[in-house]
Amino acid sequence: MPAVRHASFAPHVAPDTQLLILGSLPGARSLAERQYYAHPTNQFWRLLGEVVGRPLADMPYKDRLAALREAKVGLWDVIRSAERHTSSDSLIREVEAHDLAALVADLPNLGMIAFNGGTAAAIGRKQLPPLDGIAIVDLPSSSAAHTIGFAAKLEKWLALKTALEV
Repeated sequence: MPAVRHASFAPHVAPDTQLLILGSLPGARSLAERQYYAHPTNQFWRLLGEVVGRPLADMPYKDRLAALREAKVGLWDVIRSAERHTSSDSLIREVEAHDLAALVADLPNLGMIAFNGGTAAAIGRKQLPPLDGIAIVDLPSSSAAHTIGFAAKLEKWLALKTALEV
């Protein structure tokens, strides 16, 4: 099966975003549903729900996004488009990256950028200029394919709370 070129979504950010979480590229289920982290086995919404203190995984998608905006959390992906024939990050080829520097420049309250998984971190860190006063965090992937277990992931993800404390 030949690889297909996939494109990511528009950023979900507001001018007062304090925490920006960057994934790699939406998987097949997310692309089909036009929703970030739509696959039911992906732990993203459970993990982030623990960070913001809201049951995000139990909410309709539009309410999840509204809750993130209220919590000053933004979402985007480091890859604008790439070729891939399954949802695995290891099969991503011919990457065209997003202009993360331009987005970050438009977020004056940003205190932390978190990369969801190793692929996002490897590609995303190359796109960022030197940043003063903005913490950069590499997170274990929320994907079920990253099998360290929810509790181990949550321990790392809870570090994101520091970006939201005022």
